[in-house]
Amino acid sequence: LKKLIIKYCIIAVATNSTMTRTVVFTATAILIGQSLSSCVAFSPAASTSSFSFALNDAVNTPVEPPLNPLLSQIKPSKTVEVFSLVKQMEAEGETVTSLCVGEPDFAPPQCVLDAATAAMNGGQTRYTAVTGTADLRKAIAEDLKTRKGVEYNPVTEIVVGNGAKQCVYQGLLAACGAGDEVIVPAPYWPSYPEMALLVGASPVILETSVDDGYLINPDALDKCLEEHPKAKVLMLCNPSNPTGGVHSTELLTQIAKVLEKYPNVVILADEIYERLVYTDDGQCTSFASLPRMFSRTITINGFSKSHAMTGFRLGYLAAPERFAKATSVLQGQITSCASSVSQAAGVSALNDVDDSWLENNVVIMKEKRDYVLQELAKMDGVSVSVPPNGAFYVLPDVSKYYNGDDTQLCLDLLKEKKLALVPGESFGAPGTVRISYATSMEELETAMTKLREFLESL
Repeated sequence: LKKLIIKYCIIAVATNSTMTRTVVFTATAILIGQSLSSCVAFSPAASTSSFSFALNDAVNTPVEPPLNPLLSQIKPSKTVEVFSLVKQMEAEGETVTSLCVGEPDFAPPQCVLDAATAAMNGGQTRYTAVTGTADLRKAIAEDLKTRKGVEYNPVTEIVVGNGAKQCVYQGLLAACGAGDEVIVPAPYWPSYPEMALLVGASPVILETSVDDGYLINPDALDKCLEEHPKAKVLMLCNPSNPTGGVHSTELLTQIAKVLEKYPNVVILADEIYERLVYTDDGQCTSFASLPRMFSRTITINGFSKSHAMTGFRLGYLAAPERFAKATSVLQGQITSCASSVSQAAGVSALNDVDDSWLENNVVIMKEKRDYVLQELAKMDGVSVSVPPNGAFYVLPDVSKYYNGDDTQLCLDLLKEKKLALVPGESFGAPGTVRISYATSMEELETAMTKLREFLESL
């Protein structure tokens, strides 16, 4: 009888037959032990019309195709979520103090803007080579050789992308895949573990200590790699987002010695903040420059942080030819080339901007860092064990509030004081908040006042 019902159901849908539906009703009623006359809904006189509507609705209701199951594993960026909420509040007329986005508050150098204008007026508005213009790749190679002591062939070992973020993803995609593992030191940039998942690999979180300034401990790295033989990539963000920590040359050398024991591990060195260092010598050693590390290091850099060119979406990858070629193939199938206008601006950033402009920005950023640290030190229950020496972030511990629930703290702070910070949980550092001081001093003063008043009210 069940098979018969199914058969008639199919026929009923296909033929739009009222008689067939009546047979289906009768058989269904018998199956569930009820008489047709006792079921008002099954009365041919009363129900045929309503059933027809119900049947048509069921047939015509669109079935949404499923999304990629991989998306269920990917977390949205908390930074983007908070920033979007801020923009929504501002659109509704509210004034929000935001320290959530890592974006310099100063404009790019005038010569960079002029170069972009000249490129548009001069007809440089067409596709370039996937890997970037010859002029930009040559300028990048010369800059890395002069400042970092690392030589790359501009023709075969430099790939220009649509921002450093794309280059990080393509580097991962070229270096590892399904079944591999990616070592991600915590605290981390939230995109690292998600990108590992996107390429089919598994992120392995390497915890660091606040007392060490959240820098990688070579012994802990050694143990982690020994316990994870499937590890293919080590993410190394130096200077660090979100901590601002800078690995010294001595510490990087110790890390390199550990990695010599694991020759199959590629180092993806994200050095996007390397022009923002506040140590006495102001230097940030390129990991690729260390002995025996060049052949296995993919270096990521760009123009967003150093030259305030966030909207230009311009970054690059520098690596041995086999990695660079692999990433250029990937980029050719994903986005093709970066903007021709942005690339012209990038050439000017490397060739025309005087070092004094960059050095002056470092001085200003250091003053802002010092001010934020000074104000945080006055707040009860807030601590920064090791002052950050790079980038433009501070990651204070606020775990004494809200029982360590930094997400709720940030939500209430935004609601009550209209101050936007990013919860540390999203960076793998629960009980902390990330403060970006890449804004005006006036904005920082307002933000610190709001934070202090909020915490004092708890």
